Formats: sequence, structure tokens, C-alpha cells
Amino acid sequence: MVRWARADELPGLVSIELAADRLFEQVGIVFPPGTTMIEEAAGPGAVLVEGEPPDGFALVGWVDGSLHLDQLAVRPERMRQGIGGRLVTAVVDHARAAGAPGVTLTTYRDVPWNAPWYARHGFTPVPEAEWGPQLRALVEHERELGIEIAPRVVMRRRP
Repeated sequence: MVRWARADELPGLVSIELAADRLFEQVGIVFPPGTTMIEEAAGPGAVLVEGEPPDGFALVGWVDGSLHLDQLAVRPERMRQGIGGRLVTAVVDHARAAGAPGVTLTTYRDVPWNAPWYARHGFTPVPEAEWGPQLRALVEHERELGIEIAPRVVMRRRP
């Protein structure tokens, strides 16, 4: 069951994000040290979770009037059980209910569980000419953080 996170659950989500991030090492992507995305979350109203305790989460925000999926992470031992798909569906449903024109995200273009996975869930690449100013700033911020270790892509799904 996907639901909004409780404030007391946020610290426990850090281990999920770190474990999911370590999977990237198998494709040669090692993230620079620093805080996790979930540690920078505005609060539980920006985080959807599944499980009790949570097995995965989706961190969302608003970028150029669209709901933006900042981070999706699932415990590695619970992957391939539909948790990520249910979280994405909940994000899209939230965007629809909020009247957003779509859901955007940035991800690795060639990592199988990134852009190809999102494409199977209805996301399509967004040409740079269509990026709004906040999305452009977000991509630049990611570059400054050093996470553009491999080719990345901006994607969008209409609700």
C-alpha cells in the first residue's frame, strides 16, 4: 500500500537510498560523498512510501509547474516485486489530482533500471529546448554535484 510518509519514518529511508545507490556500482557509477536526497527532503508531505516499515519511497517536488520525481528508491532485496511501479503510479495519480500537466524526472539514460524502466512506465525524453528555467537549473545543479557520471536524460509523463 502506497501512502504518505510519517515524519518519524524519514531517517529510516536513508538506508534504503544508500543501498539502492550502491547498485549503480555494478555499472561503474559511484556517487560522490554527500547527503542523500531523502536527508534534504522538505518533510513527509513530499515523500510517498510503500510498506510498514517502508520498503521503498518516492521523493517529489515541484519544478516549472509539474510534479517532479526527485528520487525513487527500493530496498534491493525487495526489488522486482512491483514496489517501484506502484510508487510511480501513485506519483502520477498525485500529479493528476493536483492538476499538474505532468511528472518530470532526471535519470541515467543507459542504466537498465533507470531511463529504460521509466520508458516502460510511460515516460518519454524531453528535448532540452522544452526545459523550463527551474528544470534547467536542476540539471545544472546535478552537474555541479558531480552526479552526471554517465549520460543523463530528462523525462516526462503526462498524467
